[in-house]
Amino acid sequence: MDFTKPEYFFNRELSWLDFNNRVLEEARDNNNPLLERVRFLGITQSNLDEFFNIRVASLHKMVRVGYTGTDAAGLTPEVQLGKISEKTHTMVDKQYTTLNRSLLPRLEEADIHLVDFAHLRPQQADYLDNYFHQTVMPVLTPMAVDVSRPFPFVANNTLNIALRLARKNGKKDKTDKSFALVPVPDVFPRVVKLPGGDNIFILLEEVIKHFIAELSLGFSVKAMAVFRVTRDMDLDVEEEDASDLMKEIEKQLKQRERGGVMRIEIEADMDERLVKRLTKELHLTPDSIYRVNGPINLKFLAQLVKHVQGHPDLVFPPFTPYEPAPLQEQSMFDLIAQHDIFVDHPYDSFNPVVNLIKQAAVDPQTLAIKMTLYRVSSKSPIITYLKRAAENGKQVTVLVELKARFDEENNVHWANELEKAGCHVIYGLVGLKTHCKLTLIIRQEENGIRRYMHMATGNYNDVTARLYTDMGLFTADVDMGLDASNIFNMLSGFSEPPYFHKLVIAPLGIRKFLHEQIDNEIANVQAGKRGFIQMKMNSLSDTDMIEKLYEASAAGVEIHLLVRGICNLRPGIPGVSENITVHSIVGRFLEHSRIYYFYADGEEHVFLSSADLMNRNLSRRVELLFPLLSDAIRQQVINIYNILWEDTVKTRILQNDGSWEHIDGRGLPRLNAQEYLLAHAKDIADTLWPEVAKADKEMDGSSPRKFIPLMSNPLNDTNNEKE
Repeated sequence: MDFTKPEYFFNRELSWLDFNNRVLEEARDNNNPLLERVRFLGITQSNLDEFFNIRVASLHKMVRVGYTGTDAAGLTPEVQLGKISEKTHTMVDKQYTTLNRSLLPRLEEADIHLVDFAHLRPQQADYLDNYFHQTVMPVLTPMAVDVSRPFPFVANNTLNIALRLARKNGKKDKTDKSFALVPVPDVFPRVVKLPGGDNIFILLEEVIKHFIAELSLGFSVKAMAVFRVTRDMDLDVEEEDASDLMKEIEKQLKQRERGGVMRIEIEADMDERLVKRLTKELHLTPDSIYRVNGPINLKFLAQLVKHVQGHPDLVFPPFTPYEPAPLQEQSMFDLIAQHDIFVDHPYDSFNPVVNLIKQAAVDPQTLAIKMTLYRVSSKSPIITYLKRAAENGKQVTVLVELKARFDEENNVHWANELEKAGCHVIYGLVGLKTHCKLTLIIRQEENGIRRYMHMATGNYNDVTARLYTDMGLFTADVDMGLDASNIFNMLSGFSEPPYFHKLVIAPLGIRKFLHEQIDNEIANVQAGKRGFIQMKMNSLSDTDMIEKLYEASAAGVEIHLLVRGICNLRPGIPGVSENITVHSIVGRFLEHSRIYYFYADGEEHVFLSSADLMNRNLSRRVELLFPLLSDAIRQQVINIYNILWEDTVKTRILQNDGSWEHIDGRGLPRLNAQEYLLAHAKDIADTLWPEVAKADKEMDGSSPRKFIPLMSNPLNDTNNEKE
């Protein structure tokens, strides 16, 4: 059967825009706290910026070189750009309608004000007069454009004020066409807090615009408006020709800032002569111009939320990730030696991950630490303890992925810091990003060398561990330890392991391994048995894997997919994908964990992975897929997946026409899966800790608490009753 027809696939870029629209819907959802809705709106801006920086830029490059090939959905790059422009213009209109008609009026009702000069009190006007002249004005640099001063470079994502000027003496000459730019400096907060109330704010560009005539004495301002450009920010590193990858990355970081303009955002009422001038100077097409009815660059909304005081009711309630007592009180090595340990962030604390490195750094039995770092925080405690380990004489090897998109500069910095501390820093394999999340610690113990591991679906980032859902496993499994050693030898040297015992890596094996698992489900169905697959990932765009899922569906395998973002698979095609159901959850936390489940005739094989089902992950990255061998942990992950699947609040279901529809919750218990997992984090985690269960029993004389999976007890929780 032919599963390659273009009508069987959605376009990747348009599917991503649909995901961003789901984020935008969270900003429009009255059930979310007001300031969280404001934050969601700011996230849609950040998402769009990166989309234009990378994805749209890539399509423009294809058009420039005359590439006319099509994607799986049958669309050429040029056609994709047209559809992207149409969909994005609609989305931008929706963003600003949400801001102006919904969020700003509700902020006013909550006594949170974003004001302009026309609504200032005298005290506030005096404050801004002083602030501008004493602080802001000395930093401003007006940039005239004339025969001797060419059009200045406009940096990516910076705010600028365009001016059309005329001499005040009234003479009509060439100066009537005088043009200038005033960059809005980013050394000051964009959101300026005003006196006269706890939550009264004005934007910095509004302050500058009010006083801008003082920068052009002898001229009158005929027109002015704010604009911002988004440039091509993709790195183009030819690794085969780069003798020193770090120097090449640093060079490309400088060059990247001067990439071509992919989009310009302008104020809706910008003077047409200014628009014409910018269009000419920046080589813009009409499709790349976005008129916005409000402040340009909605990322300021995150800053606004941080400045608001006295409204805990308007944000999500704070929480403390759960950390079982043994993880706080005992040696990580002693605990891991006893049994595998599973953590589910952000519900479970990230502290055990940090503590493992911290303890290894001072542990006299630790000989070596090997670790992959893709994205870490700007003040990473893990970096601190890796440096300490090297200073204490441990053999520390760290693979720092310099090509982690938009973290390149941060990672170059950490690579230098680690090298200065005596760590051996490597940068991975030529042509491949190293995206796997892996730590290996080698200890000299009484019975010989023992390997301890941590593997995860997410990054070693203590900040995002409170914002993203990710899963991790600590283990001292002998075979996995040998596999991990082989992986690091492959990354640091010229080793080519002939096989792996239990771990699976890309680009060598994950695709083939998943094909085999799917084939087994197909064979079981053909033998009259049940075939069932559950997968959770960020994105599903790999054409080969989608065709394999179509093959399984056509054979009668039931398939449940939890896909947060891009999904090129079209469900509900008769005879092809009618056995496939796709859910997406967009909520308080970014769903980031990757789970691959196969029924396997009742054996239930469960794997976690760093890899999404995207061609880049399976073919151009070093990724890791690892099995859950503990029956208890395996069942725990199955239970968590089922909770997510049964969500009736944040779930949207992909339709055959590409639309995403909220689940029909009528007659169903109300379940917000993320809220449920947060509220039950302790009960869920404690089921895996015999020590905790025993202590509970001894303390109150009752039987240990048990977390009841929703599969067998459908929501007998009063907190989740239908409203």
